[in-house]
Amino acid sequence: MFWIEFILVIGAIFIGARLGGIGLGVMGGMGLIILTFVFGLQPTAPPVDVMLMIISVITAASCLQAAGGMDYLVSIAENILKKNPKRITFYAPLVTYTFTLFAGTGHVAYSVLPVIAEVATKTKVRPERPLSIAVIASQQAITASPISAATVALVALLSSQGIELIDILMICIPSTICGVLVGALSVNKMGKELEKDPEFIEKMKDPEFVKALFDEKSEKEETKTIDKKAKISVALFLFAAISVVFFGTFPELRPSWNIDGELIKLGMPATIEMVMLTIAALILITSKVNVKAVSNGTIFKAGSEAVIAIFGIAWMGDTFIKGNYEFISSGIENMVQSAPWTFAIALFIMSILLYSQAATIRALMPLGIALGIPYPFLIAMFPAVNGYFFIPNYPTVVAAIGFDRTGTTKIGKYVINHSFMRPGLVASFVAIAVGFGLAGILL
Repeated sequence: MFWIEFILVIGAIFIGARLGGIGLGVMGGMGLIILTFVFGLQPTAPPVDVMLMIISVITAASCLQAAGGMDYLVSIAENILKKNPKRITFYAPLVTYTFTLFAGTGHVAYSVLPVIAEVATKTKVRPERPLSIAVIASQQAITASPISAATVALVALLSSQGIELIDILMICIPSTICGVLVGALSVNKMGKELEKDPEFIEKMKDPEFVKALFDEKSEKEETKTIDKKAKISVALFLFAAISVVFFGTFPELRPSWNIDGELIKLGMPATIEMVMLTIAALILITSKVNVKAVSNGTIFKAGSEAVIAIFGIAWMGDTFIKGNYEFISSGIENMVQSAPWTFAIALFIMSILLYSQAATIRALMPLGIALGIPYPFLIAMFPAVNGYFFIPNYPTVVAAIGFDRTGTTKIGKYVINHSFMRPGLVASFVAIAVGFGLAGILL
């Protein structure tokens, strides 16, 4: 029965991937209803905290975009990239990594991706190279960000064992940065040079394509003056990110209540949601943005699709894991007992199925703890939950493909032979390897 259910889950994911957009989420819902009504599995609780955290961060980021703050940030990123255009394959991932590290979500990379694509194209660098590793960097930074849902979930699981947020950060930040840099090196010569790419050469025969690609007017428009209110919105957003870091690093700053003799402290998910919604309100008030402009922005729309995707696919995957927990745990237990590092493989595979780092941590990390894997090793294996690039349908992946008008960033004929596979595998492997080394030294 397990294998039939497994094929069902994989089938729902592949069909959802082909549909694109909200397809993954609705196919996850269809798979869930079959698992529940046909196979009799009891559905788990939907990933509400993860969705609410994403919604709150996306709301704040969308207000930032509507206020012009995202344009200001993009202009800063653009200046960095344009100063060293030939090194864009290394600078682009560092930019998206930094954005995600402080925002707690990889969705903030959306507005940087078109800049990366444009700068690469105009300097004759194959856009596939910087775009692919930039997307992977935004995913790796999730497991280094103190305010991401995945990190919060891991802290919650390991805090009872004396592990604090700072223990996770001092291993995962340097390990993921190393992974990103080596990943960038691995794609630095990936594919043919842009001017020799057959598809690009064919597109350059179209005058309309050439005009749209190298429109001088658009360049002049990009040099517009940044409004003071946009800078204020950026300051507010950065203040929100810093505040969340402090609340996560110093739990005593969060309020607590004595309920039936038990001291209950405000959790990080609720803290992040409150802070981000408050900052979104302050941005709206100070910038006097039309509220409709917030929901019409690209970040809000893309974020909404991500929430629906995670809603359906994570709920289905979580239900499948819990319904077959004994079968899966027995197989993993035998593997882990002989080689503890192989638990990283299980995390990687499950992240592909669950389509969420936080959902993967919640589903499998308790098993790792129960199997007696040393906590420093579990932290070192944290970046393994970034495997959802394997199936190229995550919103940032799809966005990167769409922004590359040259057509070099793409999904291959066999789906998994896509532009993000090489940098994703390299970055993940290096991050985990470096993490194990740091865990042995620091913890």
